[in-house]
Amino acid sequence: MSSIGIVSGKGGVGKTTLVANLACCLTKLGYNITVVDTNLTTPHLGLQLGVSLAPKTLHDVLRGDEDIFKVVYPHPLGFKFVPGSLSVDALSGADLDRLSDAIANLSGVSDFLLLDSAPGLGKEALSALQASENILIITNPDLPSVVDALKAKNIAERLNKSILGVVVNRVKKRPSELKKHEIESMLGQPVIAEIPEDENVPKSIAFRLPVVELSPNSPAAVEITKVAYFLTGRSFPSFSSFGFLGRLIDWLRR
Repeated sequence: MSSIGIVSGKGGVGKTTLVANLACCLTKLGYNITVVDTNLTTPHLGLQLGVSLAPKTLHDVLRGDEDIFKVVYPHPLGFKFVPGSLSVDALSGADLDRLSDAIANLSGVSDFLLLDSAPGLGKEALSALQASENILIITNPDLPSVVDALKAKNIAERLNKSILGVVVNRVKKRPSELKKHEIESMLGQPVIAEIPEDENVPKSIAFRLPVVELSPNSPAAVEITKVAYFLTGRSFPSFSSFGFLGRLIDWLRR
């Protein structure tokens, strides 16, 4: 597996949270992971990972001022991270046409290269799609989110990208929500995970620590871990600490 773009077609569905947590999960499973924040306008991945002020960023690479390998930073949780700059001034001179070459250079040095895509379907998001070899679609279970995910899926297919499947995030099991089979029918792709609404997720963002690390037995963390196993082609353990005992231990820790 090489580069995987996490895309949605719509902002606010949970791309950044999923990328941060998958990086942590896959690292725990023994893989060499690099994550890249390709959201140049509003790069939030560093905020979630506690690495918000890096001396050099992807913006420097896209301006032609720095080599991509000079902006790869080790994260305390074991994976590598290419941040974006939070400075508005950093956008000046950043050339999105350089992104594909930069990502291609990184592809050979990691087992998984995860790209946090920009929201929407503008030039930033399209650049991430073009730079990715594989696509993982994330959506919420509402009609606008799924319709925008369909647009992203159609563009990915036109670019001849391999679509790995769909992750449905923030599932509340309300009658108004689209069901799994309805989302699969609309997108023509399998739903590989349904991540439930979980109070541990905003808590983890506040602590700047992935929920799979902060609360590994929480409902959202368990479902995200299933996505990581899916990406590796490994079977998710049927009997593990994710059961009642694991949740009890996790509750006691908190």
